[in-house]
Amino acid sequence: MSDTSNRPYHHGDLRRAVLETALDMLREEKGWQFTLREVARRAGVSHAAPYKHFPDKAALLVELAMIGFDRLRESLSAAKPDAPKTLRDEFTSIAHAYVAFGTSNPALYRLMFSAEEGKAVGMHLNERALAVFDVVLEILRCGQATGSIRKRPIEGQAAACWGLVHGMTMLAIDGLLVPEKVGLTPLDAALNALVEGLENPAT
Repeated sequence: MSDTSNRPYHHGDLRRAVLETALDMLREEKGWQFTLREVARRAGVSHAAPYKHFPDKAALLVELAMIGFDRLRESLSAAKPDAPKTLRDEFTSIAHAYVAFGTSNPALYRLMFSAEEGKAVGMHLNERALAVFDVVLEILRCGQATGSIRKRPIEGQAAACWGLVHGMTMLAIDGLLVPEKVGLTPLDAALNALVEGLENPAT
């Protein structure tokens, strides 16, 4: 009989133990080249144990990405000002929280937006992933309702917002936002340009 004294889970917590171990390995190895067998060994469970909750590695990776979207949504929600003075203030808080999440969790962030596993489109239509997008949509809807944002197709405005913060996040992760090229505060400068395009000049 194998020794279970060092296993990091109690009865009923196997799924959590596998996920937490995989998240640790994702962060430490800066990628997801590990196998389910390696995750099991690291978690201190049998090689077959992870398969009780995940049919294959791809399923585990999708759930890790979903955890990433959950955490990103929580970060954005926490960053929203209770009573923002301007649209610029609100977008600045959200964007900085978004980029901070990505740069603090580079491997997880890359996994969340990777097409490598062939599940990118379906994964991004999952309600947990869409909840992140909804944070931006809510700001845009409120802005259009109050007249502070131009009345334009909201999907296009949301795509512009997402494209900017995602692109800036990837550049920051790769260390490419060098001052010699983009100045000392590239995110704020880019946000200023974005907000100027969104704002309703009539207000």
